[in-house]
Amino acid sequence: MSATKHPDFTGSDLSRLQAFEVVDLLKRKEISPKDLLDVSFARIEAVGPLINATPTVCRERAYEAAKAVDATQADHCGWLAGLPIGIKDLTPVAGVRTTYGTMGFSDHIPAESDLLVERLESRGGLVVGKTNTPEFGAGANTFNDVFGPTRNPWDTSLNAGGSSGGAAASLATGETWLSHGSDHGGSLRTPAAFCGIVGLRPSPGRVSGGSRDNAFMIEGAQGPMARSVRDCALFLDAMAGFDSRFPTSFPAPDVSFQDAVHRADGKLRIAFTADLNGFAPVDGEVEDHLRGVLAHMEGQGAVVEQHCPDMTGLDASYRTLRGLMWATMARGIEPSVRAHFKDVLEDNFASGEALTVHEITGANLGRSALYANMVQMFDRFDVLACPTVGCLPHPQSEEWVRTIGGQSFPDYLGWLRFAYLATVTGLPAISVPVGLGPRGLPVGIQLIGKPRGEAALLAAARAVEIAVGGPLGPIDPVVTHGERVVG
Repeated sequence: MSATKHPDFTGSDLSRLQAFEVVDLLKRKEISPKDLLDVSFARIEAVGPLINATPTVCRERAYEAAKAVDATQADHCGWLAGLPIGIKDLTPVAGVRTTYGTMGFSDHIPAESDLLVERLESRGGLVVGKTNTPEFGAGANTFNDVFGPTRNPWDTSLNAGGSSGGAAASLATGETWLSHGSDHGGSLRTPAAFCGIVGLRPSPGRVSGGSRDNAFMIEGAQGPMARSVRDCALFLDAMAGFDSRFPTSFPAPDVSFQDAVHRADGKLRIAFTADLNGFAPVDGEVEDHLRGVLAHMEGQGAVVEQHCPDMTGLDASYRTLRGLMWATMARGIEPSVRAHFKDVLEDNFASGEALTVHEITGANLGRSALYANMVQMFDRFDVLACPTVGCLPHPQSEEWVRTIGGQSFPDYLGWLRFAYLATVTGLPAISVPVGLGPRGLPVGIQLIGKPRGEAALLAAARAVEIAVGGPLGPIDPVVTHGERVVG
């Protein structure tokens, strides 16, 4: 944990509060949904030109929705009770410009919302706008030809991560209290780590939403992003539940995720691997910081052991499953839309369309073995801890990270290897900020939990957050031009 000066925050006092605190004020009628929309839109106006996190706002729609919430008893308005939220620009919101970060959809306005948006609005969420994403979510650096780049609030010359980079940057600067993300190759977890916020990738079926044309593919997940673990639990409560329109959906638990977080216990059994048995390289500054955090947790009662299950086949399984997803998506995209795609996106489609049956069956066999290895590990440990990503943020101008820990990558997926495991095995994973590291930048630790074990995983994440003195809270963007300036 670094003693580096924390950046200032000049936003509203309401913006400083955690989401669960604001919801409590809403339910006690001490503030109104309109009050919060005023605060949220003012903050978007103030920091938007510096970070470009929420390029599309929907003021009139949000204020109309707020009237409907105000007309009811707030405590009957679901988990969120009139709280403003952001929705990633890969997810349709009825009547709101939804571009998927590509010029072929630059003027697209969907008539219907995604299932998840419907659920969140029915549970009191007020959509304030769409958060920025790379083209079709391809890449861990958020930029596109429609809106340009999103910048890291801790240093605006740096990468905010992706593909949920807009959501993470928006939260870090206090534009909203909760923001929706999605994740395949760390698209929710990497920006959470880079921007110093919490991001949870749930188990397949925990959250209903995403493409109904691709509904049986479980590698992509919708999930909550927030500034604290308690807020992340609140947002997951609002997202979770059975929906027959989504084939892998299953019911929410009888006990809320927020209640589970209250039972956080620092006496965790943690398996820690700095590099997934050498599969995922890590920079020394990240590894050193995480080892310091875990040593601190040991001093508070946790048991930490260097351990990692066999990772054989992880790379091939992940890449094949990812390719299968892209090949499936390609069948529904018009040539006029594909004509605008960046080269790396076309490469994704091409690699998926070239897959063989041997590769696909190998991926299914490989993921089954990896899952069995993880389940066996959980006989001894509560969570597997590892870096969320093996480096601190690189310059935004660098499309993807070429080298980590002295190892170079031939393509833009290589630097995201820590994200593969949870995706391939279908296990829940969360990125939690564990203080400020070198150059005053946030560092995230990834915790991977047991099958459908979001409640215990959130409790473990809360124990980590308590141990490091988190959460970090919102900041004003630290504006730089390539030279690091803190505060």
